[in-house]
Amino acid sequence: MHRISMLVVLTLCLTAAAPPAESPLTDTRLSIHTLIREDVFAGVLDDNLERLARGEKNIEFLLEHRPADKPGLLVWKAGTILYRGVKALEAKRSDEFDAQYAQAMELIAQANSLAPRDPGVIAATGGIFVMMADRLPEKLRGPAWSKAYDAYQAMWKQQAPFVEKLPLHLRGELLGGLTESAQRTGRTKELAEYLDKTLAVLADTPYAEAAKRWKEDPKAAATDRLTCLTCHAPGRLAARRAALGQN
Repeated sequence: MHRISMLVVLTLCLTAAAPPAESPLTDTRLSIHTLIREDVFAGVLDDNLERLARGEKNIEFLLEHRPADKPGLLVWKAGTILYRGVKALEAKRSDEFDAQYAQAMELIAQANSLAPRDPGVIAATGGIFVMMADRLPEKLRGPAWSKAYDAYQAMWKQQAPFVEKLPLHLRGELLGGLTESAQRTGRTKELAEYLDKTLAVLADTPYAEAAKRWKEDPKAAATDRLTCLTCHAPGRLAARRAALGQN
């Protein structure tokens, strides 16, 4: 009787740990970035800890079941850890922040070492630093923005030849990330170049509107963002599942 009870408990635990068969996590046609980013961004940008926790749980599931995607998953995991570290810092728990910051940086370094040219790894690295850099302690902001700039430069090298053919969101986030990180790292020449490129490649979009404000008033850079200005609807999880014939 005891053995039967233990088997029942074990079965229930295993069932609870695994996503249901219809879960998008089990569909390998979907990239891990499509599967993860919405929950992570909801956590970081909207302070939605429930969504963040779901993202963290899904990252761990995918690390186990999609080991080939480990580098990208490590970057997303680093982003969630860094965000929790920032929340700890804002709550005056500096020791907790220090430990989580160190862990996040190690995961990002590991991911970029495993897949240094992987577009998803590079994009996630740049995006995480852009989102989080200004919330870090002052001594860490400069290094974070430098890492963001390096990541967006690597993306630019890969995508510059066909940037005008990219979807709006990808064009905007690439040039927005380049512009913001150039401004934050004191690269005035590059800043001017990327602002002009944004106006040319992204005319009549929110990115161009923000770039115009930056050119007219350099102080606008302190308050106006050039990233996270559009939602890449065709790339959202629900849209991708629909495109794949799922309901």
